[in-house]
Amino acid sequence: MPVISQHSETLALHAGSYRRDPATNSVAVPIYQTTSYQFDSTAHASKLFALQELGNIYTRIMNPTTQVLEERLSAIEGGAAALGVSSGSSAVALAIQNVASSGDNIVASPHLYGGTYNLFTNTLRQMGIEVRFADPANPENFADLSDEKTRAYFGETLPNPRLVPFPIAEVAEIGRTRAIPLIVDNTAAPLTCRPFDHGAAVVVHSLTKYIGGHGTSIGGIIIDGGNFDWTAKPAQQPHFNQPDGSYHGAVWGTLVPEALGAPIAYIIRARVVLLRDLGASLSPANAFQLIQGLETLPLRFREHQANAAKVTSFLEDHDAVSRVIYPSLFGGAEKALADKYLAKGHGALVGLELIGGIDAGRAFIDALKLIYHVANIGDARSLAIHPASTTHSQLSAADQLAAGVTPGYVRLSVGIEHSDDIIADISQALDTASAISLKTVA
Repeated sequence: MPVISQHSETLALHAGSYRRDPATNSVAVPIYQTTSYQFDSTAHASKLFALQELGNIYTRIMNPTTQVLEERLSAIEGGAAALGVSSGSSAVALAIQNVASSGDNIVASPHLYGGTYNLFTNTLRQMGIEVRFADPANPENFADLSDEKTRAYFGETLPNPRLVPFPIAEVAEIGRTRAIPLIVDNTAAPLTCRPFDHGAAVVVHSLTKYIGGHGTSIGGIIIDGGNFDWTAKPAQQPHFNQPDGSYHGAVWGTLVPEALGAPIAYIIRARVVLLRDLGASLSPANAFQLIQGLETLPLRFREHQANAAKVTSFLEDHDAVSRVIYPSLFGGAEKALADKYLAKGHGALVGLELIGGIDAGRAFIDALKLIYHVANIGDARSLAIHPASTTHSQLSAADQLAAGVTPGYVRLSVGIEHSDDIIADISQALDTASAISLKTVA
């Protein structure tokens, strides 16, 4: 019988249907390294393929190891069902493609991870899906850019690298009056924010980051809140209200609740149509590794956030730093957003503006000894990157500024080493950056 709890520490270890392996009584989740599954009978196979019952058909679509990960993360986020996929990027792409086709549009915040921004401005456009960017400082901008072809809104809870929380409840409410779901990328704020509590319809994560936590495995997940009426305005959500020729003419918005007894039309369609056809599957071995990370996430993330707060305090007083970007330091409307959406902590990403600009930023990175220079966040190790020359380098200068990236901006992903050691490495690297700054001034 599933363990019922409201505490993430317990859910990370016990949520979902898995208690032990029925064949061996193994407590640890086995790696079900298989492609296929034996059907009990032709009748059983027919029911599975007709969605009259859920079960394992083929690992491209589902896998028992991955299912444990899906159930636990869905419980932690307060969702109804989830779908594990091969990467965070594939989670974002499939989440959009599940509602939008060529000729449709979505409205998104421009404050996005560089890879997502590039997906939205180039790759989706090549597929015929228009992405319109709305400044979330005024949520009504999302309404102003919406029309009968708008299929979703999109934002990041804690935008990387700008770190100003997205107004989830405000934009979600605007969308619900128009039958437009809000999709939220919660990668940078696990446990600190639950977007479903604020009205989001879909949550995505890059599991590669804090949830995996050890820099070993790529993965992503899409979580269905089970809280959105896909049939409220049929013309606004055609994927869920028109017969789907790829699946025997199924009308997902009406078929799934009736067949399965749960309002999870969104995630069912994502699984049996998109994952089936596009194949962005999460490998069982990676799912296993990600489960190991998830089990200690609540403990690790507390330490991540505690260390980030100490690093922030140190940086505030350093002469080589013109500005520190961290949610606890915000004022005005930005502070109100942080207070509302980050009540359990301000995350582990810290931004700093170096006085010497791009040359100082590069010098700082090159001088680091303990902290790794990698294109990732959420590792147990502390990481640093200079976005203008790496993750956001494909963007124009104007687009970089729109995303919160300036020439001297450095992003830190603060790890769980001892805070004294993290700060010591930052300090000696800032000394190098300071020398660059003095030369620039001279």
